[in-house]
Amino acid sequence: MPTSFKPPLYAISIGLPRFSHDVIKNSGAFCVNFIADEQREMVIKCGTSSGRNVDKFREFKIAKEECETIECPKIKKVVGFLECRVVESVETGDHTIFIGEVLKSNLQGHGKRIYHIDGTRFATVSD
Repeated sequence: MPTSFKPPLYAISIGLPRFSHDVIKNSGAFCVNFIADEQREMVIKCGTSSGRNVDKFREFKIAKEECETIECPKIKKVVGFLECRVVESVETGDHTIFIGEVLKSNLQGHGKRIYHIDGTRFATVSD
């Protein structure tokens, strides 16, 4: 969620046992990929597999590219993305909220974007 316009800040919440939690905590960076509704199956596959055990890019044949401002891969074909450097983290029970300064953002497409509700339930939002 956006948390500030000046400076541009964005927050994400990641469960403590998740592999991505450790990656973000150690690297101090994250990239938010905004996924098109047509990519729902990819989202479910990625969300039900751990990066500890599988290279999701290779296993699910997801084209990737490196971010420009942080050391982090991103999904090549997405609606948009945010490259963020962690400026604050807050533990909230079994999750950590990572607040990142948005260093680069790009809206690359239009249409319905998917967002997570819980488990494997998703909804969409349009431009």
